[in-house]
This record gives sequence, C-alpha cells and structure tokens, in this order.
Amino acid sequence: MTLQQEIVGNAMQMAVVSLQPGQTVYCEAGKFLFKTTNVTMDTRLGGPSGGAGQQSQPGGSGSGGMGGLLRQAMGTAMQAGQRALAGESPAFQYFTTQGGEGTVGFAGVLPGEMRALELDGTRAWFAEKDAFVAAESTVDFGIAFQGGRTGRSGGEGFVLEKFTGRGTVIIAGAGNFIDLNPADFGGRVEVDTGCVVAFEEGIRYGVQRVGGLNRQGVMNAVFGGEGLSLATLEGNGRVILQSLTIESLANALRKAQGGDKQGPTGGLFSTNAQ
Repeated sequence: MTLQQEIVGNAMQMAVVSLQPGQTVYCEAGKFLFKTTNVTMDTRLGGPSGGAGQQSQPGGSGSGGMGGLLRQAMGTAMQAGQRALAGESPAFQYFTTQGGEGTVGFAGVLPGEMRALELDGTRAWFAEKDAFVAAESTVDFGIAFQGGRTGRSGGEGFVLEKFTGRGTVIIAGAGNFIDLNPADFGGRVEVDTGCVVAFEEGIRYGVQRVGGLNRQGVMNAVFGGEGLSLATLEGNGRVILQSLTIESLANALRKAQGGDKQGPTGGLFSTNAQ
C-alpha cells in the first residue's frame, strides 16, 4: 500500500501524511508536528532494521524463550547506540491510525525543501546526517560510516543514513533542491561537501582535496570558502543536492549577530566580538 502524502509550503515545507488502517509511519524525534486524535504515537528505541522490524519474521523466534528476547534486546541496544554515536536521535516515534484514516504532519529542522523517495527494494538510498524525516515501517533505517580517509577529510560525509526495503521515505534539506545524474556530466561531479542531501546506491561517494599543496591550493582553501575538500559523486544514478549548507547558514547568523569579525582571509583569522 503506497503511503499517501503531500508536501506543502515554500520556504519551510512540511509533509502531511494520510495513514490508512494497517499503515504505520515512523519519524526521528523532533520531526513530528501534529496528528489527528485517532492516530496513536509510540516512542521506541528499536528501529525497523533491528528490534521492531525483525521480531515478527517467520522462524525468527524458533529458538525462542529468553535467548530470543536477549538477542532482540541486544540488537535494539546496538542499533540505538550506533545512532547515538553517529549523533542521531536514539529513539523513533511510531504513528498508527485506529478506526479509519488518520493524518500526521512532519517537517525538517531547517528552512528548505522536502522530498518523498519511493524505494522498490532494488536500490538503497543514502542521505546526509539529519536529512531523515519520516518513513513507512516497511523501510529500514540504518547508519553507514564512510570510514577511513574519506570520512575524516569530508567532515559531513563521515556519517550517512541508509534506507533499504520497500516504501516511502521523506527527507529534508536546506534551501532549494536540484536533482542530477553524474552520468549526464561525464560520469563525475564535484560539490561542496555540505551540499549533498542524498544519492542512490550505485553512486560512488568520496572526498578529494581542493588543489594541491601549492600556492593555488592554499588560495582555494583560504579564500574560496569551500575549505580543503570537495565531495565527489561518480556513476549512474540519482543525486539530490541542496543550495544552502548548514555551515553557511551558521556563518550568516553569526555575522548578523555581530559575533564574527572577518578579515580579508575569509574567516581564517576571524575573532569573536564579546
């Protein structure tokens, strides 16, 4: 059953979901806005990919008893701990309608767009941390660590949210969205690391240094505003970028409050006004 949802608004969008009997949608804590009275809300540590989503699998409790409950509890604790370690909320809120159609509203935390992605079970989606808003209970939520050298260089790219299964997942970002396919641009695009919102499985994500360790490389890093690294996206698949980065928004707010005095180096030697 397809999740009926409508994304409304302009500068700060929200998703209005119509739940049918038997449907459940879950969100990250802090993304819920409103609901009708016939929709129940249940907060759990266990997400669909471990804990709640696996306990009803056929044969999953064949060994049964205390051992099965212990494994389930350990899986839930590990999943919640992994999300907490990645800076995500350890809990999810689940919404289910009773006695007919119900309505639930969700939103992101920054001014910008939202997008509903339809998963058919063949391809996973990856998203930047905090992009997730809500999803059907048939969609599994996980954490993917872009480990090693790539993660340390990329900053924002170290922790990715991973969505698998079938159903609708709703994501949000800052500013306006643009959809593109690297295959339409020679197979590779390079973007600010904070501009990546989400991409399909099959897209190769990496981080590269802006220029070399020479005069031009230093000029790019110090005066260009992008820092030392750019994100690279390669392959054939859908990519969603955002026009506003959290870092640029934070910098603009600091300037508006008079808390960031910048010199000609673009902030390299900035001082905070007291």
